[in-house]
Amino acid sequence: MDDRGPIVPRPTPNPNALKFDVGAEVGGPRSYTAANAADDPAAEELFGIDGVMGVFMTADFVTVTKAADADWSGITPQARAILERYYPGQGGP
Repeated sequence: MDDRGPIVPRPTPNPNALKFDVGAEVGGPRSYTAANAADDPAAEELFGIDGVMGVFMTADFVTVTKAADADWSGITPQARAILERYYPGQGGP
């Protein structure tokens, strides 16, 4: 039986960061900024989203940090779609 569910954003103590459980090993720990995002294709795509300031990957989750003035409503669906492409079967259609 496959217990994997959709990629779901979860709050963190930092209101400017969301944790996305992807249900697959992402390696790490690795932190990305705009300067080194090209080192990982998923991180690079996440930085293409307006307002994304940082990406942290470890174990089976990815944490996305946004600018204080950015709105999660614009970031979350795009981040989830990107992660579903990189971790298929975890929450894709």
